[in-house]
Amino acid sequence: MFKIDFKNPIHVYFMGIGGISMSGLAQILIEEGFKISGSDNKKSAITEALEKKGVEIFYGQKAENISRSKDIDVVVYTAAVHPDNPEFVAAKEANLPMLTRAELLGQIMKEYELPVAIAGTHGKTTTTSMLSKILLEADTDPTLSIGGIFKDIGGNIRVGKSEYFVTEACEYTNSFLSFFPKISVISNIDADHLDFFKDLDDIRHSFRKFAQLLPADGTLVISGDIENLTEITDGLECKVLTYGSKDSYDFYPTDIVYDDLGNPSFTAHLPGEKSLQVKLAVPGIHNVYNALAAIAVATLLNIEDEHILSALSLFGGTSRRFEHKGEIGGVTIIDDYAHHPTEIKATLTAAQNYPHNKIWCVFQPHTYTRTKALLNEFAEALSLADHVILADIYAAREKDNLGISSRTLRDKIVEMGHECNYFPTIENFNEIEKFLLQNCTKGDLLITMGAGDVVKIGDELLGR
Repeated sequence: MFKIDFKNPIHVYFMGIGGISMSGLAQILIEEGFKISGSDNKKSAITEALEKKGVEIFYGQKAENISRSKDIDVVVYTAAVHPDNPEFVAAKEANLPMLTRAELLGQIMKEYELPVAIAGTHGKTTTTSMLSKILLEADTDPTLSIGGIFKDIGGNIRVGKSEYFVTEACEYTNSFLSFFPKISVISNIDADHLDFFKDLDDIRHSFRKFAQLLPADGTLVISGDIENLTEITDGLECKVLTYGSKDSYDFYPTDIVYDDLGNPSFTAHLPGEKSLQVKLAVPGIHNVYNALAAIAVATLLNIEDEHILSALSLFGGTSRRFEHKGEIGGVTIIDDYAHHPTEIKATLTAAQNYPHNKIWCVFQPHTYTRTKALLNEFAEALSLADHVILADIYAAREKDNLGISSRTLRDKIVEMGHECNYFPTIENFNEIEKFLLQNCTKGDLLITMGAGDVVKIGDELLGR
């Protein structure tokens, strides 16, 4: 593998530089004096911001981009780039060194004394953001790499000057196995990304290998509620701390109550019979456990209690995580990134404690493989809403060759005895927006949900 000498900045070319993670890594290298160029399919706010920093970006991934970007020393690419990609082929033919996004991130982590990697099938972005908020409140000047937009830093990346480095650690394509953490979090392990993993056992095996990356003087913070936990933790050389729902864990909550917006307050119990009175400004029981994970890591980093409590009370969430978008005609619009049944259940359960008459959920399934593999689970989770509206599946990296569609999911929800409407949305979301305007009434809660572009529906309604 090509090794970067961070004391001697070079020219790095990013294939897909407009992605949330790739653009973040590019920004870190820019701060370190590296020359950066890259490509993306289309112009965006992210690419325009990079161009203002002097980054040369080519739109449309073509072979000639490699030769036009002079003196490239190494090419970085993501899991979304396939071997037949014209740029990938051109880089190989030019014998250019190549690194995956995860390999580059792993090399960056090694430059910090206290790298923290936050993993888990769900909750990574929120937990990473909560911990980031705590470190910022404590004035530790951390470097942060978050998988979503964190308003406190005006994006997904912050480059600091201290020994702290915090990043999400995604299991897809085993990316997180290229990392070098000193502290790791595993929030949960669920069946997902089944276009890459064979099954849940395969996923658990990868999380076990991720845990084994920790050095003997490192620490694993892991949810004790994970099934067959010892399969992940037995024999690890590092210290293991558990958190979750039971008082046998190292960190656990009691006295959970909710305010009028569904935001929980609770007593967090820590090792040594210590406790903290925590108040959150984000809804849902799942955020109690996200907060516990952040508290556990902050405690390991010797952050003072007052900074932990202040940060969590001020933490307003990240973009597309139960994000309040506005109101139209007395209908509150929330947007959420949930695209897995477990996440949908968490969001709709949180919504039960939020002011509402009826809950409307507009869901855009994400990828054909996920929809087919978890069809029954999707139907059950979505049935927590009073009214479900389905858009077409957002294909992302996949092609429609599995014989699955949103109509299939609609039929399954109806079969379970719940109301569901499906609107083909190949061209746009106009029919869904018309239906919502005609049927939502004052006091209703409308949640747009999914990892695709379903967020546009709320934006369009609010823009009317």
